[in-house]
Amino acid sequence: MTLADLPQESTVRDPLESVARQLLVEIGEDPDRSGLEDTPRRFARWWREFSNYQAGRVETHFPLRTDGQIVMISDITVWSLCEHHLLPFSCVLTIAYKPADHVLGLSKFARIAHRHAHRLQVQERLVRDIAEDIAKVTETDDVAVIGRGEHLCMTMRGIRTPALMTCSVFEGVFREYGPPREELIKIAFPGN
Repeated sequence: MTLADLPQESTVRDPLESVARQLLVEIGEDPDRSGLEDTPRRFARWWREFSNYQAGRVETHFPLRTDGQIVMISDITVWSLCEHHLLPFSCVLTIAYKPADHVLGLSKFARIAHRHAHRLQVQERLVRDIAEDIAKVTETDDVAVIGRGEHLCMTMRGIRTPALMTCSVFEGVFREYGPPREELIKIAFPGN
């Protein structure tokens, strides 16, 4: 009997499932033990869900004259993955803009934020990318984004201390210290 005569087990596997199986082996686990046998499949499905996120339409505008109003959306929470350690971080966002002659649909802010969060990221770039996208779709340079994030790469490893990192982008009327920026800070950091 030769190798060709033996029944061949299918070795065609989802590449992400193979990565998960190898990871389990490398950390001393048995990927075939009860409780882990479906983990590679779930791992692969999650990574695809995360990285293939479709935000949907983000350009929905409504004509509205706001007479200099500032529109702020706060407490948008997104999850992303630190590109340095592949560990999650959560980021709570406050977004503000001064509309011109139309306003952006409310859900579009969260869609834009999630679109940028669903990839390997660093918080500073996440906040910058969201600000640039908001400016583009609202057609105004008067945009600000503040992000406060907890990074599990700091909380779970290394120093093992929870902390919040805050970063911001201030453009247009928000760039200089004054009433628009002060109003935004009061909303983003209540009680301070």
